Amino acid sequence: MATLLILNPGSNSLKADVVEVRADQRFGCESVIRTSAMVENIGKDKPASFSRMQGRETAESHEVEAKSFTDATGVLLDWLRENAGEHGAGYEDVALAAVRVVHGGDRFDKPAIVDASVEHEIEALQRFAPLHNARSLEVIRALRKHAPKMKIAAGFDTSFYRRMPEVAWRYPLPPELADKHGIRRYGFHGFSHRSLLERYALETKRPLEEIRLVSLHLESGCSATAIRDGVAADNSMGLTPLEGLMMGTRSGSVDPAIVQVLVEQAGMDVAGALEVLNKKSGLLGVSGISLDTRVLMKQLGTPRAALAMEMFCYSVAKQVGAYLAALGGAEAVIFGGGIGEDEPMVRARVCRALRWAGAELDEEVNKRSVFQPGRLSTPNAGLAVWTLPAAEAAQIAFESAALV
Repeated sequence: MATLLILNPGSNSLKADVVEVRADQRFGCESVIRTSAMVENIGKDKPASFSRMQGRETAESHEVEAKSFTDATGVLLDWLRENAGEHGAGYEDVALAAVRVVHGGDRFDKPAIVDASVEHEIEALQRFAPLHNARSLEVIRALRKHAPKMKIAAGFDTSFYRRMPEVAWRYPLPPELADKHGIRRYGFHGFSHRSLLERYALETKRPLEEIRLVSLHLESGCSATAIRDGVAADNSMGLTPLEGLMMGTRSGSVDPAIVQVLVEQAGMDVAGALEVLNKKSGLLGVSGISLDTRVLMKQLGTPRAALAMEMFCYSVAKQVGAYLAALGGAEAVIFGGGIGEDEPMVRARVCRALRWAGAELDEEVNKRSVFQPGRLSTPNAGLAVWTLPAAEAAQIAFESAALV
């Protein structure tokens, strides 16, 4: 048995989970989360806050000083040293700290102990994920500062996609140009999609190598993965996490010439145009109200909010349809992530568009299933529909445990 500390940096937050992994586990979802905490509003104008979580509920919360991810890492480690033993986990139990890194390029197919070479690679890949990888590096360096004796590993979101076929990962560009500059589809949200696959295998008692499905990670960032014989065959995100589905603030796939139009006609530079596509588009940009589907669902009487939700569901259904074609059919569609687990209306709209493929929801089960994992489709549906939790921390711990 091994106990790991999993650190997952977000845009302005840092989540910590202490996870117990048993030697006889088959899947990441069987890991046990012993305690969880989070620091939010890092570096923002309003005060940062610390929260201890019990499942999805906040057990305690208070303001803290955290102007950087270095500060936030120190806050979480101090809390773990001083208080976590009261909640089922102690600092002295932790054998390894694993930090989620969004972009691992084409080098890493599993978590790695951070040495100078690994750190250099993470830093070099900042050109494709500048904000994400920079935060992970700051957390890694903060661990060295605040816990100098702790082993540190990096877990890469891109690892799950290292076996994607070339027909899926290669862009239709001149190969000599693309290869020179590392331009290819890398895929993201790998820990989430792998956890959905493994939980489905556990629930259905099916061997991984026989499973063919489409998994959906629907949160502020959204992606779809086509899985063939238990292996990732494609992912809707690409060179960066901007490609693919419409998201909270990201546009997803658009005509790349839009950047030229924004530069030439709207007076922006390339950085400004990319900021629009990354931070001012998607659900937030179309609705003009919020990136949060829970807010937009209450505003469906507003034309722009209604359009945003309709576009979002259309984007998801279109991607699932494309992957069903690419796979030559599938046995299931899995909804995961906050939106996938929490929004019956989104699932219903997407599945209505997929009736041609055999998706037939049990409407009453779907309405009741809010953060309740299980099968949502009717018993005789040709395409099964499930909602399952995307257990990223548990998956990172399971894959990193081999390092200790």
